Amino acid sequence: MQARLKIDDDLGHAAVDVISNLRKAEGQLSTREQKVADFVSANLEKISSMTIAEVARACDVSSPTVVRFCRTMGCDGFREFKIRLAQNLAVSLQYLDVGDRAETETGAGVLDQVIGALSASLNVVRRQLDNDKFETAKDHIANARTVLVGGIGGGSSIVAQEASNRLFRLGIATVAVSDSYLLQMRAATLSKSDVILLISSSGEADEVLSAAEIAGGYGATTIAITKSESTLSRSVECALQIDLPEDPDIYKPTASRYAYLVIIDALAMAIAQLRSDNTAENLRRIRASLTAYHGRTGPQPLGD
Repeated sequence: MQARLKIDDDLGHAAVDVISNLRKAEGQLSTREQKVADFVSANLEKISSMTIAEVARACDVSSPTVVRFCRTMGCDGFREFKIRLAQNLAVSLQYLDVGDRAETETGAGVLDQVIGALSASLNVVRRQLDNDKFETAKDHIANARTVLVGGIGGGSSIVAQEASNRLFRLGIATVAVSDSYLLQMRAATLSKSDVILLISSSGEADEVLSAAEIAGGYGATTIAITKSESTLSRSVECALQIDLPEDPDIYKPTASRYAYLVIIDALAMAIAQLRSDNTAENLRRIRASLTAYHGRTGPQPLGD
């Protein structure tokens, strides 16, 4: 009983990640349940097509033992365990046992890999970006009363923040939002003179799609930087579409982040040139205020 309680405490009855639960339970299971665990570990991709009786025979245990094992893993029974395991495998196979496959690089080798990924991403942007759509996006943003930039998730939220960071310096009232609820609320405040710029590498995030629908419903211009043929690309007025297959090496940086940042920089530069008088004055004021703040007058990056 004490051993069972220890396993329950360690796993917390969480069935979200049964592969993790399987590893945590190693060495804590009863002899018969360990047989099931060993068989599952060695046949992760086969379990979903097996019946409980087939698993029991393969492990030389009873069907109730298989059920007990599944409950130990945090599932109600064998059916839920198979569903959870299949879900985990759908996204986890490339992350399992990567240690044996990974090539260890240091120093210049790692730098070369990252620069190579960056170069490949930028070449894709050059080939795929539609110039007419780029010009349309530029004009809308340059003439907007306000620009709401939305991005949900790690990479997209970073790009959204950078878009806001670049645009406000040009005299465009811009706010970046990465919270799903705030994005809906902000979208509902937009009107015909406003723009919503949405960042999504998948183009399928419900929060982003909802924000596009809300903002568009109130007359705001909807623009997206996203994957082609995605739901988002079909939902907005102007979609800057880029298809970037991610590198199977899970340790390399996400390629879409490079591409989207380049598009943001290109938009900011084009808008700055279009609004050159206002832009120059805004940048002068920013530089003057920073010089008064920290006292440094030497050359500094334009964006800082």
